[in-house]
Amino acid sequence: MSIRVVVADDQEIVRTGLVMILNAQPDIEVVGEAADGRQAIDLARRLRPEVCLFDIRMPGIDGIEATRRLAGPTVADPLAVVVITTFDLDEYVYAALRAGARGFLLKEAGPALLTQAVHAAASGEALIAPSVTTRLLKAFAQAGPATPAQPLVDPLTDREEQVVAAVARGRTNSEIARELHITLSTVKTHVTSVMTKLGARNRVEIAIWAYETDRVRNQT
Repeated sequence: MSIRVVVADDQEIVRTGLVMILNAQPDIEVVGEAADGRQAIDLARRLRPEVCLFDIRMPGIDGIEATRRLAGPTVADPLAVVVITTFDLDEYVYAALRAGARGFLLKEAGPALLTQAVHAAASGEALIAPSVTTRLLKAFAQAGPATPAQPLVDPLTDREEQVVAAVARGRTNSEIARELHITLSTVKTHVTSVMTKLGARNRVEIAIWAYETDRVRNQT
């Protein structure tokens, strides 16, 4: 079955390009288009797509608020939202993740990463643009942890430690599979296990924990 997607961007030429890229994939179908956040919310609630792809800066209700209303912590049946933007600003990343976004991409990311983000969101994963992830985590590392990391009740396995370090370096699941010579499904299993053990909601939280506990420095 195709992954059904709703695309929202106030710039028609950008929206058309995103739709063309996604519809060119054999297992993705754009079922709705919106030019602003309010229309995006209405479409998403009515169509219940597997993934919503929202621009951040839209008139009226922006992409962050639209994400919060569809995927925020108080939403009983949240939708999967990937936020896409031209603006590489840290506050946008934080706001998008707090609002419940399951992915954050720059519009310059290209068709391959865009498609990967949609697939990841549809399967319950989170994909953050590697360049954004790496920069944010370097800032965390330089600032130092706000509070000491709590010891794990259920320790990570050696392989999970390797996966954590790779996630913290901004690697995608496919890249981790190649680096560690394991299957993609095995990587996904390890990431899920790590998230459960850490109580993490997404890959960025895994990576922050890795920096706070020196996992990255110890394995790179």
